[in-house]
Amino acid sequence: MSTPAKRTQWREELQPFPKDHGFSKKVLLNCCLVRRIITWVSPAPKDSVEDELELSAVRHRPEGLEQLEAQTRFSRKELQILYRGFKNECPSGVVNEETFKDIYAQFFPQGDASTYAHFLFNAFDTDHNGSVSFEDFVMGLSILLRGTVQEKLNWAFNLYDINKDGYITKEEMLDIMKAIYDMMGKCTYPVLKEETPRQHVEIFFQKMDKNKDGVVTIDEFIDCCQNDENIMRSMHLFENII
Repeated sequence: MSTPAKRTQWREELQPFPKDHGFSKKVLLNCCLVRRIITWVSPAPKDSVEDELELSAVRHRPEGLEQLEAQTRFSRKELQILYRGFKNECPSGVVNEETFKDIYAQFFPQGDASTYAHFLFNAFDTDHNGSVSFEDFVMGLSILLRGTVQEKLNWAFNLYDINKDGYITKEEMLDIMKAIYDMMGKCTYPVLKEETPRQHVEIFFQKMDKNKDGVVTIDEFIDCCQNDENIMRSMHLFENII
């Protein structure tokens, strides 16, 4: 767990992140992955030339900062901060699934975060090679923190579509919901009942599966989420558990 000094440090390091695209700094500070990465940022300032040279020192060399700046909604300075922390946390230049699980276990010690971390890792691992590169990390983070509603819902659909066949089944939705409740359920008041995830899935799935064919398509998912305030509020849970 991060010390008070470390927490103060990453709050200071996050000062360059502006309040744009509808997300406040508070949301960014709540992001588990960002908090862990920023905690490890070196306090010594470095210029862009040094950052560029450091890219060649890791096993996986990420794309140039200019290219990532063009592909994401992060500024060059923000990418430098994120990369510096990412490199210190993951010297090899990539994150494996066990690291994801370790991060979430530390931020949710009251629950079991391993299953949710597994699903989240697969969502960030877009090329399905068993590791998350810095590019994977910042591309996903850019969508989650500063993307449009459509982009966030597309990302959420990909998370729920566990087997990546383009559809969400009731079983897949239940697996994700159970994973979230296993991670957070013991931290809530009142304590959630064991049948709560299934009850929520039944309600959500009934609304989303409009043609009653037993699966939810991306169009059904986005249309339902955008037109149902209760579901949208539930989707905003991602702001606090990513």
